[in-house]
Amino acid sequence: VKVKGSDKDTVTVAGEEGDKSPKEEPCETALKSTVVDMEVGEFRGHKVSLWDLLFSDYIPKGQREELLELYREGTLTIQELLSTTSSLVTDSQE
Repeated sequence: VKVKGSDKDTVTVAGEEGDKSPKEEPCETALKSTVVDMEVGEFRGHKVSLWDLLFSDYIPKGQREELLELYREGTLTIQELLSTTSSLVTDSQE
């Protein structure tokens, strides 16, 4: 998994585009600007934001909420959140 700091050429999850609130939380901005190259699933060969990965069908709602809470509390760093989320997506493809 490669991490990039830009959100150029990202895949947007259906329903997310146009849902931007005028005032995003700082953590939402950080998650949207953290981009990874995915090698599995519907994102294979694409750059996708950590935000889009978290809100994809690969991450169950309960798990997503728990991960976001741990990140907001500072228990998980953005790199740990990225690693966990990427592993969940990869594991779901096995």
